[in-house]
Formats: sequence, C-alpha cells, structure tokens
Amino acid sequence: MATAAVEAQRVSKVFGEGPDQVVALDAVDVQIRQNEFFTLLGPSGCGKTTLLRLIAGFDHPTGGSILLNGEEMSGLPPFKRPVNTVFQNYALFPHMTVAGNIAFGLEMLGKGKAEVAETVDRMLKLVRMEALKDRQTSQISGGQQQRVALARALAPHPQVLLLDEPLSALDLKLRKEMQIELKRLQHETGITFIFVTHDQEEALTMSDRIAVMNHGKILQIGSPREVYDHPAERFVANFIGETNLIEADVLAIADGSARLRLGSGVETEADLPDGMEGRNRVTVAVRPEHASLADTDPTLSGQLETVVYFGTDTHYHVRLDGGDLFTVRTQNTRDGGEAHAPGSPIGIRIAEKSVQVLRD
Repeated sequence: MATAAVEAQRVSKVFGEGPDQVVALDAVDVQIRQNEFFTLLGPSGCGKTTLLRLIAGFDHPTGGSILLNGEEMSGLPPFKRPVNTVFQNYALFPHMTVAGNIAFGLEMLGKGKAEVAETVDRMLKLVRMEALKDRQTSQISGGQQQRVALARALAPHPQVLLLDEPLSALDLKLRKEMQIELKRLQHETGITFIFVTHDQEEALTMSDRIAVMNHGKILQIGSPREVYDHPAERFVANFIGETNLIEADVLAIADGSARLRLGSGVETEADLPDGMEGRNRVTVAVRPEHASLADTDPTLSGQLETVVYFGTDTHYHVRLDGGDLFTVRTQNTRDGGEAHAPGSPIGIRIAEKSVQVLRD
C-alpha cells in the first residue's frame, strides 16, 4: 500500500484550560492518499480548519501525530514542510503585479532568475492569466485574484496544497466556474489537494473523497456518492443534501442489511452502517429523488400539503399518515407531467435499495 500523502494519528487539539477549555479536535484518525482531492466538510466550529492548520504547521497538536509522506512533522515550522496554503482572503501583495506575486515565493526560496521566469510563465499558463501578468493584483477581479493565489501556491510544486474555504468570497456563478478550475488544476499538477469547506455542493462537485466532521470528530469518510447515498450518521444525512427521516421496526438483520417494517406496514430491505449491532427500532433516511408519487401499491401514504416548482424539478411535500413530513422530488418534463392538487390524498413509492439505516 502506498504511503499516505498526509496521515493524522489520534490527533487532538485543545484550546484554553479549566472550565474555558475547548476541544477542537478529538482523537482524529485519517489517511489522505497521494494525488487525491480530499475535502474536510462540516459546519463552522467542527474542527476542519484546525486540522488544516495542524497539517500546515501554524498550530501544534495537543496529542497525536501528523505525518507527511510517512515522516513525522512535529516541531517542523511551516516553511520547512512540503505544503503550501491558499487562504480565504488570498493574502496577495496589492502593490505587486500578477507575475511578481507568483515569483515572490520562488525568490524567497533562492531560485535562480531563469528558473523563476520559467516557472512563472508555466503557472500563468496553467491558471490562464498570461494576458494579465503585468497588472497589479489590486486592479483585477476577485476570481482573477483567486487564480493568482493558486498559481503562487502551486509555483514551488508542494507535495500537498491546503485550501481554506478559498471560494467563499466569490459570487455564485464564479464559484461554480472555480470549482471546475480547481479540479482541473489538481488533475493537471498531480498534487494532493486538501480542501476545507462548509458548502456541500463544493464537496460533492470536486472531491475524490470527503470527510464529514462535527464536534471535533470525523463521522464518515467516503466518495461523494458513498457519503450521499449511504450516510452512516443522522448528522451526515441531514448535512449533505435534503433527506427524509422516518422510523422503522427491525424484523431481522443479516449480512450487513436489515429487514424493516415501516410505519405504513410495508416491509423493505435497508443497508446498515458498518459495525451497527441489532436494534429493535431505527431511524432510516430516504433521499427525495429516490421516491416517487404512486397511485397503486404505495410504500407510504399521506396528504399532499404543498407543491414547489424549481424549474428543473418539482418538490412535493406530503404529510404522512403518521404525522411526519416527507418530500418527493421529481424531474420536470416538457409536457408538464401529471398535476397533483394540495390537500389530496397521495401515495409514495420508495425505490428499491434506497433506504439507509442511520446511527443516531
């Protein structure tokens, strides 16, 4: 097995003392692979930026170890670690040109003029900024500043690039464009990217794998599809995308799946999170797009409360017979589909293998 680009071994970080003590990281274990776009995803205060700062060397762990390419980094200052960081505010020099900003770090490393010039030209081409190389960074747009910050960080060709919510200051359209650009840059450079965000769409769009964090712990690690379709925890299911949570009775458990009886009396099979033991009653998650409205043989039934049109799809909010609210999302077609009036009784059919048992 190849050596991990970054490995955290039982890493903890505590701020303050006594009653004011705050546990920012609680015995975190994670291995980030070579040439991987890895995202730390979670709400504010979950510990994701703290972990990034420990990898960079800006802070030091209270306990545990940080390894880069198998080597312990404890005690090494940031400038001696094979990593670079792109900050949320970019931290560019406004009095310098685009090319000057990219060259600055290389010059501080003592690189020769010819090597600096060649690298700057290559980085400008990589981020598609050749035409603006002589413009001061105070005279370019936010998206262009983002590209300069990336080029400057990539210029020394670090083994790992750390990105601390670098897209948060951009408008929606530009943010979506930069998501594609970041993934392209990671693919073309072959550098391990570790990206911090609270934006689930960013994580799903760009990542090879995602670590979902809360209260200083990593709750689940997996590919975007694994984390979205098979959330292990209630928090993960709620945090990433919309989901329906319903209660179910456990009839039998075998080979990592459970036979369940829903409140409607309908029985179904569902995947179990790894290591989950037998329970009599569980919470299950169903994504809105994995259910459809049904006139016959419904899995669940209730009364249609509201219909919300989103252009590409329509959301149907159904009050189930048991009292819970359930959302069905259907993709719109050109003919407009069948109309359903709020207040009418309605059935819901859940797609096969779309029910996921959660750890509470």
